[in-house]
Amino acid sequence: MTLLGAVGLPAVSAGGAAAAGSTLYVNNAAGAHCTDAGGGAQSAPFCTIGAAAAVVQPGQTVDIADGAYPEDLTVTKSGTAEAPITFRATKNENSPGGGARIGGWNQQTNGFFVTGAQHVRFENLTFDAGYLKPSIVVSGARDVVFDNTSVLGGTGVRITGASDKVVFGRGSIGSAGPGITVDGGSTGTVLTTNVVQPNSGYNSTGIVVQDSPDTVVVSNSLNTNCFGGIVLDGTSTGAVVENNVVNTAANLEKSCGAKATGATGITVAVNSVPGLKADYNVVDSRSDAAAYHWGGVPYAVQQAFTAATGQGAHDFFAPSWVQKGPNAPLDVTVDSADENAPGMLPTDRGGWAPVDDVTVPNTGTGSGFRDRGAYEMLDIGSAFTPAGPTRLLDTRAPIGVPSAQPVPAWGTVDLPVTGVAGVPAEGVTAVTLNVTVTEPGADGHLTVYPHGDAAPNSSNLNWVVGRTIPNLVTVPVTDGKVSFYNASGGTVHLIADLAGYYGTKGSLFHAEGPTRLLDTRAPIGVPSAQAVPAWGTVDLPVTAVAGVPAAGVTAVTMNVTVTDPEQDGHLTVYPHGGKAPDASNLNWTAGRTIPNLVTVPVKDGKVSFYNASGGTVHLIADLAGYYSAEGKVSYRPAGPYRLLDTRQDANWDSEARPAGTVPAWGTVEIPVGEIPNVTALTLNVTVTEPGTDGHLTVYPHGDAAPNASNLNFLPGETIPNQVVVPVKDGRVSFYNASGAPLHLIVDLFGYQAY
Repeated sequence: MTLLGAVGLPAVSAGGAAAAGSTLYVNNAAGAHCTDAGGGAQSAPFCTIGAAAAVVQPGQTVDIADGAYPEDLTVTKSGTAEAPITFRATKNENSPGGGARIGGWNQQTNGFFVTGAQHVRFENLTFDAGYLKPSIVVSGARDVVFDNTSVLGGTGVRITGASDKVVFGRGSIGSAGPGITVDGGSTGTVLTTNVVQPNSGYNSTGIVVQDSPDTVVVSNSLNTNCFGGIVLDGTSTGAVVENNVVNTAANLEKSCGAKATGATGITVAVNSVPGLKADYNVVDSRSDAAAYHWGGVPYAVQQAFTAATGQGAHDFFAPSWVQKGPNAPLDVTVDSADENAPGMLPTDRGGWAPVDDVTVPNTGTGSGFRDRGAYEMLDIGSAFTPAGPTRLLDTRAPIGVPSAQPVPAWGTVDLPVTGVAGVPAEGVTAVTLNVTVTEPGADGHLTVYPHGDAAPNSSNLNWVVGRTIPNLVTVPVTDGKVSFYNASGGTVHLIADLAGYYGTKGSLFHAEGPTRLLDTRAPIGVPSAQAVPAWGTVDLPVTAVAGVPAAGVTAVTMNVTVTDPEQDGHLTVYPHGGKAPDASNLNWTAGRTIPNLVTVPVKDGKVSFYNASGGTVHLIADLAGYYSAEGKVSYRPAGPYRLLDTRQDANWDSEARPAGTVPAWGTVEIPVGEIPNVTALTLNVTVTEPGTDGHLTVYPHGDAAPNASNLNFLPGETIPNQVVVPVKDGRVSFYNASGAPLHLIVDLFGYQAY
C-alpha cells in the first residue's frame, strides 16, 4: 500500500499476498446469516471481528462490513513481511474513519489491543471505547500500520512495550488526552497526517513521546485547547518533528491567559534534543503561550528560537488559520511544507492529493505546494493564461473536425482543447473561446458544455436563420474536450478561436469597472471623434488607466461593441505590436450594433482593434477587469447553471422572484451571497422579447448604473453575451436601458473568489 512505501517501510508483496490469497468476512447485520462457527465465507460471515482475528493467517484480509461491533478485542496473530494480515472496513466517503465501528456510546468496550503481533494492517476503522478505557494500545508489536482510523472514545492511542516501526497515519482522534502517547522504549514510530483534538478537561495534550527514540511526528494538525501540543520527554532522541500545525489557543483563537504556561506548542526535554530535527512547523500565536520550550528554555519568537538552536528556520509562530478576504494575511500553512520529510503520505487526511493554490507562492521543498498539517487546502481556484487568438474549430475548413461539413440539426461536436495550440495536456480546468455560429439553417441556440456531461438547460449563442453571431465562452474542462450542441432544426457551421485557458499556473483576475476605455464617437481612447476606416486599426492603451496598473498586466477583459458599420465584416482584437491573426471577435451585418466580451493578451500596455470590413465602423470598449501575476482571487469553473429566467419563477436561497419582465428602465437584482468569498461572476446573459431597441448594463449592486453596455438589442430579437461582473454585497444588478419591457436569462459559467 502507498502508506508503507511513503514512510520507507516494507510494502506488501503482490506475490506474497496472493499466496495465501483468501478473504475472511465479518458481517453481523440482520440477514447476513453470520456464524462464528464457520470459516468466514461471504455467504456465511463471522459475526464478530474477534472470531476472524483468532484464525486469520498471513496474507489474508479480514473484510469487515459496516455496522457496530461491541467487542473487547486483542489481536495477537502475525503476518509476514511479504504477506501481512489486513483488517479492512469500507472507507467513509464524507467523514474520517470507516463504516465499521468497534464500540459505541451505548455499546462501550474496554479497548482495542494489538499485543506482540507483527506485520498487521488496520484500515478504515472507527474505535469508540468506554469512559477512561484505552482506545487503542499497541504493545510489543512490530510493523503495525493504522490507516484512516477514527478514535472517538476512550483515552487515546498508546504505542508502548518496546514496539518497533508502528505507523499511525491519516487518523482522527477526538478522545480524552493525550491524543497519542508513544512510550515504553518504542522505536521508529511514525505519526503522520493525523488530526488530534483531545476532548478531556483534565488533559488534552496532543502527542506525548516518552523515552522512545527515532519517532517521526510529521504533518499532523493538533488542537489542544490550552494544553501542550507536541511533547518529547525523557530520552527520545533522533526524532523528526516537521510540517505540523499546532494550535493550543482557547477555542482555536483566544488567549489561554493563566493557563498559557501549560499550552506550549512544542516541548523538547534536554535529553531528547540530540539528533532531533524540528522545522516547517506552524505554532499558533494566539494562545499567548511559548511556541517552543526547548531544553528547558522557552521561546516566543521564531527568529530567537532559530538563532539559539539552529532549528525551525522555516517555522512560523503565527495564526494557523485565516479568514479569506481582501485584507487577509498570507495563510502560512499553504504550499509551504517540506515534501522530503520522512513519513509524508501521498494524500491528506481525507484522501485528497496535493493541489497548488495559485494565489500563494510555492515555498516548500520538492514540488513546492504541499501544505502543512493533516489537511490539504482544497478551496482553491485556477489561474488564467492568455493564448491566441488561435483557431481551434472551423467546420467549413475543416479545423478541429474530420471533414468540412456543417453540424447537423440537434447534433454535437466534441472538440479537443488540451494538448493543442500551446494548451497543456493536463491540469486545465477551463478554456475561454470566442465561438461563432454562421450559415444557420433555422432559428436556434448553441450550448457549449464540458464533454461527458449531458447538455444543460443553458445557451451560449442564440440566432435567427442565416445570421452570423459570435460570443465569448468560458467552459469547464473535465477530460480534455468540450462539446458544442446545435439546439436547432437546421444545420449550422461553427468557429471557435482560443483566447486562453485556466489551470494551476498563470495570471489572476482583478475585477474593475465596467469603465469605458474606448468610444470612437466621443472621443474616448482616441484623439478625435471619427469612425475607424475600412481595413483600419485602432491601438488602445489599457494599462495605467481606470484602475489598471502600469506594469505586470498580462491580459484585459473588455466588452467590445461595434456600431454604425457601413458594410458586413468582422473585428479582430489582438496584442499590440503583432500582426492581426486569422480570428474574429465580432461579426456584423451592415447597420447592426453588436457587442461581445473579449479577453486579449497585453504585451506593451496596448491592444489593437482591426476592422476587417470594406466600410467604416465605430468601436466602443468597456473594461471588465485585468489579469496579473499577483492577487488573492482565483477562478472556479462552475456549471453552467441557470440563475434566472424571468419567464419563470425564480427561487434563490434568500428570496424568490415571480415570473415577469424587466420593466422599461428597470433593474433586476440576483443574489449570489451563497457563493463563498465571491468577487466576480462569469455569466452568459441573454435578452429575449425586447419591446424596443436598447441596451443592457450589468454592474455591481449598490453602484449607480455606469455609462457602459453589455448587450445591445433590436425589438423582438434574442441576443446573448458573456459578462464578467464584480460582486460587492452579494448581488449583481441588470439594468434595462430601453423604453419597453424585456425578458432576461442568466447562466453561471464560473466565478472568481478568494
